[in-house]
Amino acid sequence: MVIFASEDVGNAAPQALAVASAAAAAVDRVGLPECRLNLAQAAVYLALAPKSNASYAALLAAEREIRSHGLAEPPDAIRDGHYPGAAELGRGAGYRYPHDEPGAVSDQRTLPEELGDARFYEPTDRGFEAELGERLRRLRKRRGA
Repeated sequence: MVIFASEDVGNAAPQALAVASAAAAAVDRVGLPECRLNLAQAAVYLALAPKSNASYAALLAAEREIRSHGLAEPPDAIRDGHYPGAAELGRGAGYRYPHDEPGAVSDQRTLPEELGDARFYEPTDRGFEAELGERLRRLRKRRGA
């Protein structure tokens, strides 16, 4: 159920992961036969929840990219600059704290340059993911992407 919540329900109903995790915890705490009630409740919720595998598909796409082209370094601005020698390497230089930006979102680049404008996550229009998709569209428009 916990895997199903993330793989098949995903962000269409993100609370599904909490429901499934709570059911798993109830099995540990309550045990059989009583935990059947918790499992039944979670099973019904998961069965009727809107479905999306967009996060899973994004994970697979990112893994394919890494297997095909190797790891790429993130921009120096978002790399850790809190250790001795980091400044000499340019780590953290030019970082813009998102909460100081309009809407608490920075338009600084976070993907490695080698990836260009690659997109891995493409939200569906189902359940809560439709709201995430709209937010992502607004952010992309703001960034000119």
